[in-house]
Amino acid sequence: MKQTVKVFKFGGASLKDPTAIKNVAGILQSYKKEKLVIVVSAMGKTTNALEKVVEAHAARNGKAFEILNEIKAQHYQIMEELFGKEDEAYAVVNDAFVEVEWVLEEEPHENYDYMYDQIVCVGELVSSKIAHAYFTKIGLPTQWLDARDVILTDDIFREGWVQWEETMDRAERIVVPMLAEPGFIVTQGFIGSTTENFTTTLGREGSDYTAAIFSFCLDAQDMTIWKDVPGVLTADPRVFENATKLDRLSYKEAIEMTYYGAKVIHPKTIKPLQNKSIPLLVKSFINPEGEGTLISNEVEDAYPPIVALEPNQVLLQISTRDFSFVAEHHISYLFNLVAEFRLQVNMMQNSAISFSLCVNDVDDKADRFAARISDKFKVMLDRGLELITVRHYQEDLLNNLRRGKIVLLEERIKDTTVQMVVKDVPVMRRRQTAQPN
Repeated sequence: MKQTVKVFKFGGASLKDPTAIKNVAGILQSYKKEKLVIVVSAMGKTTNALEKVVEAHAARNGKAFEILNEIKAQHYQIMEELFGKEDEAYAVVNDAFVEVEWVLEEEPHENYDYMYDQIVCVGELVSSKIAHAYFTKIGLPTQWLDARDVILTDDIFREGWVQWEETMDRAERIVVPMLAEPGFIVTQGFIGSTTENFTTTLGREGSDYTAAIFSFCLDAQDMTIWKDVPGVLTADPRVFENATKLDRLSYKEAIEMTYYGAKVIHPKTIKPLQNKSIPLLVKSFINPEGEGTLISNEVEDAYPPIVALEPNQVLLQISTRDFSFVAEHHISYLFNLVAEFRLQVNMMQNSAISFSLCVNDVDDKADRFAARISDKFKVMLDRGLELITVRHYQEDLLNNLRRGKIVLLEERIKDTTVQMVVKDVPVMRRRQTAQPN
């Protein structure tokens, strides 16, 4: 029998400033009688700023502390409006920042990804501590939980893989007794830990996934992601006109959408929920009374065209040095390295003597992968590309999306999905000829 616990996830946009935090608290007032596990992201664009701290520390350019102090000042300014200047929350938050300062006082670690996780995690830790303190202050009793005590991952930093059996055991031992106490539980998205208690992260934008992990481990009644949009839309409204809200989605359709790059939900989120038939609601924190989108076992027979755009793609075109065929042992070798480098492959295609991979261009992963295989293969990297995926496509829509672009790779999957790796090109226009006198 499922517990009555619900899991909420609030992202950075919903916690970006004092007004936003007060709005979240207003939403939670309606759920006072519920057992809630609340997963929060870092505030606003804090993760981006902390990534600059990591880059500065690795470069030894002397700017790491300067950037960190700006981040601290922004958080203290938010706290001043929420608490005043003498609240004990300041000491708690300062302690979290001190742990990052200790990292910066040491030489940069040789493993960049390890160093990244030890620094960037402070965004979620500080956000959750501020939220916990404010909710408690206004009469919403809240317990603070360190997600790293629950979510165990392997030791691949920046892309930790959850060790499910131990994580479920920890949730039973740690979280279930907390649920027996009054009030909410506030914890962090995005982060976990290894067996040696080193912090790991679950991949960029991984807080949705964290909420799904807690939902699965606690047999949640349902899970809600609170966004700045009214629900799951057919396209990004910042890019496309007439994007419409989908009232209901099947798990399968949601998995396909997120896998192909729809940004509203993290790709790993759906499967844990589907495995236990836990409904997922995507709702608006701007209009919390709106119905949002329900993702569940209910299957819709037909959907309108759904477009997902993935910028910052790199195409690796790989060929054998001796012009022999790309055989099974070549593909096996390449796939093993794809797993080792944790490359997110969005599209691939092979011919007799070449193999193409389209992957997210994150940090220097593609370059390191290319360098590793350069003794056996020729590798050409084409950067600055975009991956366009259209579910339930219509030909006129595809033609519009191709306009002004070169299609480097295209694939059709059954009769439902088209993927295109494209590059923008200037539109050629005929020169105006000079008129004779």
